[in-house]
This record gives sequence, C-alpha cells and structure tokens, in this order.
Amino acid sequence: MAATVSAHSGQPDRTVLLSIAGLVVQSAAAAYFIIDGVDDVLGQLRSGITSEVAMECLVALALVLAIIISARQLRMALEAAKRQQAALAVARGSIAELLDIKFNHWGLSPSEREVALFALKGCNIAEIARLRGSAEGTVRSQLSQVYTKAEVTSQSMLIGQFVEELV
Repeated sequence: MAATVSAHSGQPDRTVLLSIAGLVVQSAAAAYFIIDGVDDVLGQLRSGITSEVAMECLVALALVLAIIISARQLRMALEAAKRQQAALAVARGSIAELLDIKFNHWGLSPSEREVALFALKGCNIAEIARLRGSAEGTVRSQLSQVYTKAEVTSQSMLIGQFVEELV
C-alpha cells in the first residue's frame, strides 16, 4: 500500500501515517486476542468451551474484520487521492498551456508576462513591484501594456479572460 506524499514536503501525508499506525495497533490487539482465544479453546476442549471464551473468539473475529475493512477503506482513499493528484496535475498543465497561448497571442514581452502572471494571481501593483524588485511606475506601465494588448481595462477583466476560458 503506497502512501500519498505531501505536495509541499515530499513526506508521507500525516493522515495516512496515522491510519497505518491505527491499523498496526489494531493488528497487534487482534493477534493478542487470537492467540489468547486459541490458547483458551485448546485448554477447554475437554471440559467444554465457556461463554467467556466464545465471546473472546467473537471479539477477535470482529477485530480482524474491522482491520480488513479499515485497510480496504484506506487503500480506496489512497487510490482516490492519487487520482485527484493526477487530475490536478493535468489541470495545472492545462492552465499553464492556456496562459502560454494567451500571452503569445497578445504578444507579451517576458516582463509583461511576469507582471500579467502576478496580476492573475491577484497581486496589486505594490506587491508586484516588490516581488519583481521594480518601481511601481514601471509595473504600472507594464500592466497598462498588458491590458491594452489583452483588450481589457482592469485586473478583474484580465482574470475574467481566463476564467471564461476555463469554465
């Protein structure tokens, strides 16, 4: 059973590790009950099995069943997470491809592309200037060129160009 990894750290997801740890604890408890139940049954074969021993065996079987169900649910959840990660990767690739197509169509320069990308991420002029190490006036001018080439008049209209394509 392969564990999913966190997108940020590359480490196994904490929820997956906790689920696996729970299965290990359940398995240890089940092993104890099964060994104890077999020992009790073997010891009482001649004199007859008591209701207490029968109950212990029933609990052991229920615990084994719970482990099987939990393991199956965990496997299904991991498979679903894997499918979602694959779909997200496709979507990210599609968005990057759409950005590239639009930016090429508009004839944006590399600097204008960078400014447009920050604007699409929701950054304001001051934030874009800080992130690029540029003056706000330079960013304002580049953003104005982006708007002109994209035939829009605002950041929200620029974002709308992409939302419309994606929906």
